[in-house]
Amino acid sequence: MWYNDLRPNQELIPNKYSLVFIQEDEDDIILSEADKQRTLENMIELKKGLLEKVPQKTVDRNILLATWNIKEFGHISERLPESHYYIAEIINAFDIVAVQEIKSGLDGLEKVMRLLGSDWSYIITDITEGSSGNKERSGFIFDTRRIQHSGLSGELVISPEVNEDAIVKQLKRTPTITGFTSGWKKFSIVSLHLHPGEKNASGDKPSDHDFRKEEVRMLMEIIRDKLDSNLLWSQNLMILGDTNLYEDDDDIVELITDEGFKECTGLIGKPTNTSGNQIYDRIFLNVDDYYKLIEDENGVEKGDVFDLFEYVFTDEQRPQYHDFMLAHKNDPSNLTDDDAFDSYYHRYWKRNQMSDHLPVWIEIEADSSVNFLGSKLNKFN
Repeated sequence: MWYNDLRPNQELIPNKYSLVFIQEDEDDIILSEADKQRTLENMIELKKGLLEKVPQKTVDRNILLATWNIKEFGHISERLPESHYYIAEIINAFDIVAVQEIKSGLDGLEKVMRLLGSDWSYIITDITEGSSGNKERSGFIFDTRRIQHSGLSGELVISPEVNEDAIVKQLKRTPTITGFTSGWKKFSIVSLHLHPGEKNASGDKPSDHDFRKEEVRMLMEIIRDKLDSNLLWSQNLMILGDTNLYEDDDDIVELITDEGFKECTGLIGKPTNTSGNQIYDRIFLNVDDYYKLIEDENGVEKGDVFDLFEYVFTDEQRPQYHDFMLAHKNDPSNLTDDDAFDSYYHRYWKRNQMSDHLPVWIEIEADSSVNFLGSKLNKFN
């Protein structure tokens, strides 16, 4: 991680050229001394939280994979410099992070990449055109010391044979399939951002549930054909991302699990949105016998949701941001009392700083050589 911007000003006079957050036209440092102090204090707490809640990266032992919808990443102009630090620090705790809702502008992504440092790289899609695509990209940010891009990268486009009688013709945001390697592990990831909402059918328009279900049905037909053909770059396949699956969308989940995909047992039933009432963000795996998740002492596969708001933009910190909220709100005239600030802070402002989704992660066993060698030994018996 690149922490240079957080140095006191007297240490930065000869080194402004290396800053991430600077007014280029005026050569002014954006972060005030108070901003830096607050960010440093929060970063320390965030790092403690990550050390406590997320396993540490260990060479030849684990692969830490996460998925995170970062709200309108690159579009929200009021996102503070410190928020980019927190986003980068969270990503830095993992080996690879699938990111949804990267917008057409890449300024936010580039800032986070500079903070992460030269060992990190990314792969992103072009934006999905049209109003339904919402000018969104998806992508992967990964630590090149532990993860390498295999060379496989492509979009999954629904063929006419699959969508001939469908109520939708393509997924609103085009899903992608990308290959990665880590040591002798090979895996492909299908990244999704499915249709949201819970509106009922209206006129010729299907309900949000039916639209989302049709997206998944068509996608799984394509994936089934690819798996059955045995021509995938790697048969170890994950489907992940912001699925927008609601608690009563069990029939949609079955479309995925009926094709042999399973969820990490440590993640099942855990809410992933900041309101704590929906399991939007999922990771489904269809992998071979040597591709295992690490288990805890109770035999539960390791995976969890990291609640970042326990460490940054907390309830106690809210008064420190009142001036920012007044500056960012289109009509601040109703921010007249503590209750109004509290409501705006929790419902909108802090979510615009970070996201309305929380990072979801799993821990993959990096070295399966004992199982592999044992299987070969058994063939001699």
